[in-house]
Amino acid sequence: MDERFEISDPQVLKIVAHPLRVRLLGLLRTDGPATASELGRKVAESSGSTSYHLRELAKYGFIEEDPSPDGRERRWRARHRYTSWDNAEMARTPEGRESVRIMHMRQLEVLARSVEIFDAGQWPREWVSVSGMNDAVVRLTPAAVSELEERVGAIIRELAERDADDPAAEQVSVWYAALPRKQQEEE
Repeated sequence: MDERFEISDPQVLKIVAHPLRVRLLGLLRTDGPATASELGRKVAESSGSTSYHLRELAKYGFIEEDPSPDGRERRWRARHRYTSWDNAEMARTPEGRESVRIMHMRQLEVLARSVEIFDAGQWPREWVSVSGMNDAVVRLTPAAVSELEERVGAIIRELAERDADDPAAEQVSVWYAALPRKQQEEE
């Protein structure tokens, strides 16, 4: 699997930003290869619907067929671990800005779903004590935000590599965002 799929076309970003396609691609990335029927059960959709959306994802290079051991099932797998795009490049056109906005909303939906399904009662104390979210509002330059992204990414890759074969390791959703904001006038 390749590391990253870099999108430069707003139309392609819009293709993957479809709510069901985002979920299917996410499942293939986290859970591995699956059939349309298996994915349909996970997302409560018909296999016909999931088949259509999987073919669309394949058409644009997000996924590919995974050779089945018995050759009878059509299995799909993700081609990349991550999807990325250049916000500044996308912001050059109204369509690009809209595609990024839609994709950011889909990312928030995935985060909200992750928060909804987390049940502290199902995890040992050491997992519960480290789970959760934090936020900070700080003054940074664009260069500092870029450095933050690079350093956080490097730390995530380093820790994931270190813990890859540890039996105590679990899949963990890690989220971070950096969005500039204008100060709001008091009303």
